[in-house]
Amino acid sequence: MPRDTWVLLRHDVRATLRQKAGIVFGAIQPLLFLVLFGPIFATFGTWETLVPGLILQLGLMSTGMAGFGVVFDKRTGVLERMRVTPASRLSLLLGRVLANVVTLVAQMVLLLAVAFAFGLRVPPAGLLAGFALVVVLGAGLAALSYAVALTMNEHLFPPVMSTAVVPLVLLSGSFLPMSMAPGWLDALSYASPFRYALEAVRDLFHGRYATATVAAGVAVTVLFTAAGLMIGTRVFNREHA
Repeated sequence: MPRDTWVLLRHDVRATLRQKAGIVFGAIQPLLFLVLFGPIFATFGTWETLVPGLILQLGLMSTGMAGFGVVFDKRTGVLERMRVTPASRLSLLLGRVLANVVTLVAQMVLLLAVAFAFGLRVPPAGLLAGFALVVVLGAGLAALSYAVALTMNEHLFPPVMSTAVVPLVLLSGSFLPMSMAPGWLDALSYASPFRYALEAVRDLFHGRYATATVAAGVAVTVLFTAAGLMIGTRVFNREHA
């Protein structure tokens, strides 16, 4: 399985690198918020509060739309041809998910480089821990995105996922902490796992490590990713049975 996963990962990463502009354009919206909204936010908040929200927004958009790739492969018969190979079914999923993670990492590095130029200052340990948390969350979301793409009409996937991502971004508190929202909206946001992850990353970026917020964010992220990978694996196995 590791060998099959590596072969598929290498193939997908090479395909992505052939279109480097796609990596940049995938990060355009958070970058625009950083450049245009960041200076305004900095007058009443901090970069360490805003940037984690933009990173999570990037993760939701980048990995949440990962299913587009498998929709295309299913339509063109690529999945059908992979079905007859001896490759592990789990590898078919993990290779894709890890390729999405590599793309997300590249986009996050780009966003953080611009953020540091604007004034972001984060302790190295907090930066690495927050970075890792978003990467793990992205892996689970990518697997879930593939599962959704394979279980619904291929023409419905783009509008459904696009519609779902927007409220998830807003309810996570990516622009402003949800504690500033009306009570009913603040309470509703606790149903989203992305709020817990984002609040944990904000604590980490502020240099606060041993907090209940960080513990909750890590726990929710691990559970969400495990569930996403489990669901994605089951759907992939069923589709390739």
